[in-house]
Amino acid sequence: MFDFNKNHKALVLTAFGVFLALSLGVAVFPAYQMEDYTPIPDQPKMSDAEIKGEDVFISEGCVACHTQQVRNIEMDKTWGQRPSIPEDYYYSKQRMDVWRQTPSILGSERTGPDLTSVGERQSSAAWQLLHLYDPRAVVEASIMPSFPWLFKEVDSTQVDTSDVIVAVPKDIFDKPGKKIIATEDAINLVAYLQSLKQPKLPEGSAPKFIPFSEKAVKGKESEKESAISGLDGEKLFMNTCAACHQKTGQGVPGAFPPLAGSKIVNNEDPTKMISIILEGYNELKGYGPMPALGDQLTDAEIAAIMTHERSSWGNNAPPVQVEDVRKVRDSIVKNSNSDVQ
Repeated sequence: MFDFNKNHKALVLTAFGVFLALSLGVAVFPAYQMEDYTPIPDQPKMSDAEIKGEDVFISEGCVACHTQQVRNIEMDKTWGQRPSIPEDYYYSKQRMDVWRQTPSILGSERTGPDLTSVGERQSSAAWQLLHLYDPRAVVEASIMPSFPWLFKEVDSTQVDTSDVIVAVPKDIFDKPGKKIIATEDAINLVAYLQSLKQPKLPEGSAPKFIPFSEKAVKGKESEKESAISGLDGEKLFMNTCAACHQKTGQGVPGAFPPLAGSKIVNNEDPTKMISIILEGYNELKGYGPMPALGDQLTDAEIAAIMTHERSSWGNNAPPVQVEDVRKVRDSIVKNSNSDVQ
């Protein structure tokens, strides 16, 4: 019956049966099972701009180098708050048609960093646009290709109030009377990247990371010890601020201001610097806007970062206490509540 050397019909039917079983088990059944999942409570729906941005993300091939999945192992902990679950992707692109599932956005390799929570790690639209225009402008060792076709070079006189001007350093683009503006595709792509944030799960239901080695367990213990002894301001700065202001504190000329030698950073009274971190800032001429970080950083983290910045790169200002940050935050909240009333 299974003499495939002589019975070619049996060979073809068996091969087809194996192919069919694998296709159903690996692709078809899991795809339809995914449609039975429900969204995470309070999970925001994707806006029209974010959906269009996802189309650009796919068409430009970003999925080839960037993943969007945090595996349930300790080594992936750096990419997001928790391991990914199917519900995380509930509001992503819907099925294209009855025959085709949505294009994969999970990626296949990590040539570039995972983007699961890039909307929290790097929420600055100005940074994202400059990074797309020329990645080396903000990440010196980046191997990511630039995407100049997502931008237009126009005369300064032709810039409309609705145009988004990209803060490009002069050593990269220095043409008098010319500006670089973002196209609709670039703006939508950045909107999509900013939307990539892991939804919070109900209390007590978050999956835990599985240590993959003795080294990972020891690393976990050292993190606890670090939390007891105090926050590492330099590490927090590198994870939160260095992408724009650079690890040298020199910033990016024409895009992001330097912290080294800054009067605001070195001011004995840290109030203005704290308010800038909490609420953001868009009044420094010649530089892009800074996003508000009040919702991303705790008072203790802000105090640790500021203390590092005020004592590095030649700066010499007093350390910042957690209570200093708390007072400014409370004042901002109080003023906001009075405005609403």
